[in-house]
Amino acid sequence: MPQTLNVSIAQIAPVWLDKAATTEKIVYAVNTAADQGGQLVVFGESLLPGYPFWLELTGGAEFNSTKQKQMHAHYLRNAIVIDEGDLQAIQEVCAQRQIACYLGTIERAPDRGGKCLYCSLVYIDAQGQIASVHRKLMPTYEERLTWSPGDGHGLQVHSLPPFTVGGLNCWENWMPLARAALYAQGEDLHIAVWPGGEHNTHDLTRVIAKEARSFVMSVSGLMRAQDFPADTPLIEEILAHDKPFYANGGSCLAAPDGRWLIEPIVGEERIQTVEIDFNEVLQERQNFDPSGHYSRPDVTKLTVDRRRQSVAQFLDD
Repeated sequence: MPQTLNVSIAQIAPVWLDKAATTEKIVYAVNTAADQGGQLVVFGESLLPGYPFWLELTGGAEFNSTKQKQMHAHYLRNAIVIDEGDLQAIQEVCAQRQIACYLGTIERAPDRGGKCLYCSLVYIDAQGQIASVHRKLMPTYEERLTWSPGDGHGLQVHSLPPFTVGGLNCWENWMPLARAALYAQGEDLHIAVWPGGEHNTHDLTRVIAKEARSFVMSVSGLMRAQDFPADTPLIEEILAHDKPFYANGGSCLAAPDGRWLIEPIVGEERIQTVEIDFNEVLQERQNFDPSGHYSRPDVTKLTVDRRRQSVAQFLDD
């Protein structure tokens, strides 16, 4: 069995709220990572089709606002419906290039009526199959104005020899029990996806690496004024804030001892691939293993409900 894996950070900006154009950009990035020898490529939170930046910038909390309703409808129209094949082009390129992928999406879910949105982290394996869809457990702050709370169904890990890989969205990475649910399944390569922001990734990436004794990839999006299409609803109000960056990136990679393999990448689009060595995990587990020899399940134990939650159960003949 190989002892190394080539992993690729893909810090790119979306063509904001343009599902088709952003998909094309993601396909190009997957090919670029594969050209670099990548066996796993990771993209930021909600990259397809984009993070809801308008909420903070245009009075998103105003109740019954016509412009907020129109913006939400635009978001719904550009969200991903997995059952309708919206990820098919990305699945196909993963299969063609034999590369696995973690992708942050905004999912419109038919199993909950088809009109609500989830911040979903999708894992596509190297055969192009969707292996898990993790809906963010708790949207953060203003995100709750447009995203729905998820469930535990996607708290799963995947074999990517020699590693076991799992992932969480953004501030879920601050949730000790969500992390513990992945550790307990043998995770040793942790994926943390973010909309963008070095302030989020700089400290926590290394904390999780040391806590888990695992490799940790924090992968962010990037958002600049030029990444908003000219026909974006509320574009003048959004750009009136004149920010150099609406999200400045901060993607990085830490080893199981906490040292940087890729320091935070700030202010630029970049696809970067490095080799990670599984033996480093084994070495660091010698003195601490959070779900192994250092755990006390007779004293503390976690229960995880991984059933997909729904509002109705239909019993037909």
